[in-house]
Amino acid sequence: MDIHEFHENRERRMDLLMSEEHRGIKRFLALDSGAYRDDALDGRTKELLGLVASTVLRCQECITYHAEKCLERGWSKDELLDALNVALIVGGSITIPHIREVWETIAQIDE
Repeated sequence: MDIHEFHENRERRMDLLMSEEHRGIKRFLALDSGAYRDDALDGRTKELLGLVASTVLRCQECITYHAEKCLERGWSKDELLDALNVALIVGGSITIPHIREVWETIAQIDE
């Protein structure tokens, strides 16, 4: 998916969801955001963990989101490949298409 299209779709869908004003969903999303703040582990490391977990769980939107955040947080391509190797070992060959998606996202951001 084109990274610009991803951002437009994600924002549109999030706005639609948030317009419902559901307290439980808002609370969960606040917890999700808070999980990536610096604490015992720094936020940078947590984004890398998020990328690996999202790859193993095969959540395409999450993969794109965390790949971009990892680049913003300064992870190098070599470091990302090493982390994706862990995802591959843990998740097996079914993660390969998702790893390709990560790499395509990174290529688009680099352009």
